[in-house]
Amino acid sequence: MHDEEITTVTTVSPVSAESAVVPRGRRRRWVSVLAWLVVSPFAVWAVLRLIPADVHFRWVQLVAFTPYVALASVVAPLVALASRRWAALAASLAVTATLAACVVPRALPDGGRTTSSGPALRILSANLEVGGVPPSALVDLVRRLRPDVLALQELTPSAAEGLRQAGLATLLPYKAELALEGPRGSGVYARHAITPGQAIEYGFGQTVATVEVPGAGPVGVVSVHPCAPSDETGYPCWADGLAALPRPGGAVQVLAGDFNATLDHARIRDLLGAGYRDAAGATGDGLTTTWPFRSRQFNGFGIPTVTIDHILADRRAGVRSFGVHRLPDTDHRAVYAELVLPRR
Repeated sequence: MHDEEITTVTTVSPVSAESAVVPRGRRRRWVSVLAWLVVSPFAVWAVLRLIPADVHFRWVQLVAFTPYVALASVVAPLVALASRRWAALAASLAVTATLAACVVPRALPDGGRTTSSGPALRILSANLEVGGVPPSALVDLVRRLRPDVLALQELTPSAAEGLRQAGLATLLPYKAELALEGPRGSGVYARHAITPGQAIEYGFGQTVATVEVPGAGPVGVVSVHPCAPSDETGYPCWADGLAALPRPGGAVQVLAGDFNATLDHARIRDLLGAGYRDAAGATGDGLTTTWPFRSRQFNGFGIPTVTIDHILADRRAGVRSFGVHRLPDTDHRAVYAELVLPRR
């Protein structure tokens, strides 16, 4: 008797095979869609950031948060790598690198930092939040830091009087003052002789002065404070106030104050391209935030802190140091820089 080989043949129904393949194909497509959905918002942000214009009023408000977006963008290549979507990975790496190139240089000292022995000019700038800072606190800071120039924003008549009574004139005897009610006032105070200039007035007043610095000659100083672009009606005032700021040429120029704009705004980039350098960026402190340092809400959400207070120095001047300082009863940090001026 012969052994019989029994062969079992398993057949797969065409319908069953198709139902197994289609879900896998759909899953692959959805994974690809997910990877690109993660990349796309960061790519759009990077493209808009590179455009040398304001693009739109809402973009003016959003672009201030570019450092946070640059940090968050590292999620995109991680998602693309985990899902093995190589095209999305290449695109996300390019996007993250672009955003990093916009932001990271602020944390690295540049060639503008110097320890040369030219005439020094120490500048302190503070937003008083509608004159709310106690005059004694500001005068104490001036006494401690010994600035040659003090630029103030939101200087009210009562704040100006309070500063006089607190003894500011004994430390900085020269002034160009535009004290106004509300947030519109500003002023420049100095250790050396001042020649007041024509204030820049687009809604808010930005005091202009020329300071005679021994060994360096005249230095132009503006206490910068354009309107805040907090709503669409304030946008033209903000844009015009920044556009009216003087460009370098002739005497050395310094812009100090509350710009209501970060280094990611096109109008600040235009100033830097015209011949200014950011003092904080020169020392590697360009990511140090300055506002808000009290609770602020926008459409029900808290506002992350951003860098809108700056000291922009003519590129003919070097930057020896930079720092920020807290004052009571204001949501801005005061900014301080020691510049080194070219000899006359």
